[in-house]
Amino acid sequence: MKHIPIRCALLSVSDKTGIVEFAKSLIHQGVDIISTGGTSKILCDANIPHRQVEEVTGLPEMLDGRVKTLHPKIHGGILGRRDDHAMEAVQHQIHWIDLVVVNFYPFAAAVNDKKDISWEDVVEYIDIGGPTMVRAAAKNFAWVGVVVDPKDYAQITTEIESSNGLGISTRKNLAEKAFALTAHYDGMIHQYFLQREENQRECPPYVDLQLEKLAELRYGENPHQKACAYQFKQHQQGVLSAAQHQGKPLSYNNILDTEAAWACVGEFSDPACVVVKHANPCGVATSATIDDAYTLAYQADSQSAFGGIIALNRPCTKAIAEAIANIFVEVIIAPAYTQEALTILGSKPALRVLEMLVQRDQRWEMKFITGGILMQEKDVQVILASDLKVVTSMKPNQEDIDAMLFAWRVLKHIKSNGILLAKQNATVGIGAGQVSRIDAVDLAVRKAGERIQNTVLASDAFFPFRDSIDRLGGTGVRAIIQPGGSMRDEEVIAACNEHKIAMVFTGKRCFRH
Repeated sequence: MKHIPIRCALLSVSDKTGIVEFAKSLIHQGVDIISTGGTSKILCDANIPHRQVEEVTGLPEMLDGRVKTLHPKIHGGILGRRDDHAMEAVQHQIHWIDLVVVNFYPFAAAVNDKKDISWEDVVEYIDIGGPTMVRAAAKNFAWVGVVVDPKDYAQITTEIESSNGLGISTRKNLAEKAFALTAHYDGMIHQYFLQREENQRECPPYVDLQLEKLAELRYGENPHQKACAYQFKQHQQGVLSAAQHQGKPLSYNNILDTEAAWACVGEFSDPACVVVKHANPCGVATSATIDDAYTLAYQADSQSAFGGIIALNRPCTKAIAEAIANIFVEVIIAPAYTQEALTILGSKPALRVLEMLVQRDQRWEMKFITGGILMQEKDVQVILASDLKVVTSMKPNQEDIDAMLFAWRVLKHIKSNGILLAKQNATVGIGAGQVSRIDAVDLAVRKAGERIQNTVLASDAFFPFRDSIDRLGGTGVRAIIQPGGSMRDEEVIAACNEHKIAMVFTGKRCFRH
């Protein structure tokens, strides 16, 4: 059967958007309407004729409303095959329901902002009857249409009016959308249960990715690749939730780079600025003021900053906006902007200006691979001075220790193999993503140039050979922070002593792939 006639519809919606108009159109087409609770009240107020569910079942709502549609006369009417179940339906006085219009109680909105909500209250927000009816109707799409999105009302109305029913293609599409909703709904509740577990350190046996398509992107990493952005629907946070004051839509690469910049700047409580290029920081600094932090971060590698991303952890000021107006950057992201700053940045209409809202800390991070995902705890380790083990005869002074601890925080956000040179809470040379540690050292030294004097060096993993230390001899590097743990640690320590470079071990590495 290409089209099924719609003679009876069941309406039970939490989102009442457009339901009165839709119900009127059904009545106009001669459709008998059954309804429940709040939906029935709205229909009554609009003088729309209908029957309440209890008139069909012969039973009132019971158990504090937990049971109202869970009845053979409702589910039989939805699930029955109109051909070989017809005699049985007559025997049990079951009338067919041809259209099910249902959406669910907004569980996330009800529970997420209630910090002290009890489990007894939480479970009362879990919809049972709605998902059960939706799944039943979607299963029986050969005979039943199911509508879970008010945006579909107009299409359904038009098709019923023009074709005297709903076609199989429409019913299949509606069923697919319905199963997506029930999967999302149950996954959302599962995710809430996981998040309520205190101090959970174990990887959960199942992971539900509650993602909703946010935007079609112009292209992916390269123009020949299609791309889309999806957002976690339940907890909107991160770069995709930022308010955009101006500029072109974010590209695929913009999003990745901005995420990297915002994650790095979040390491610091002091005023900080991070400049990112191709997902790696190229300049990072903290200072007493955000203006100074920006200047130091930009000057760390102004050449690489061209076309980069700038992240601030303080409101963007007039001075920073004036500086940015004279250079080419793709994105600036900050927690706020002065009105003067927004006016100045407005002179560069292509510049993407993002304001990041307060966000929750994420406990886990994941990477997609072919056929699955990898999931791990985020690297939130903070190395303190008390964690450092001095292993050389040369001892670092307090200035060196402060610089090393700063460097380590930044190093966590640099792709391995990673080497970072810093002094006075500002980076001066970064070697990122190299296939050997000595290559990373060479790159960082070259980037630093003459500014390498009186710097400290941070390495994200141990030195497998002393060649890197020999490369640093005489350059002006005063101290090194690294995890240690190589079978040749003693050789590396001896090399540091020969070149009069202090070295400390953290006992922990900070690889980032």
